[in-house]
Amino acid sequence: MAEVKNNKEKNRYELSVNGKTAVAEYILNKQGVLFFTHTEVPDEHEGQGVASKLLEAAFRDAEDRDLKIAPICPFVKSYLQRHPEWKRLLAEEHRF
Repeated sequence: MAEVKNNKEKNRYELSVNGKTAVAEYILNKQGVLFFTHTEVPDEHEGQGVASKLLEAAFRDAEDRDLKIAPICPFVKSYLQRHPEWKRLLAEEHRF
């Protein structure tokens, strides 16, 4: 698997897997909150940990940049429930 890249022009994190691209789309507001709006993995790579790798890298990047996160996407919400160690990055109004 390739490295996760932040494609700032398209407002998404990308991970290339066998010529296909998995994405975690976001909106970055002026207050420094990354709103994760949509996560998509090519059908043939679902269930292989691709989205998890994508989000782990995105969350590390957010933390390195002193950004907070806000899960809008259902997958991101469920990921955070399974990985509570990342809840430290949640924007105050999005804590659960």
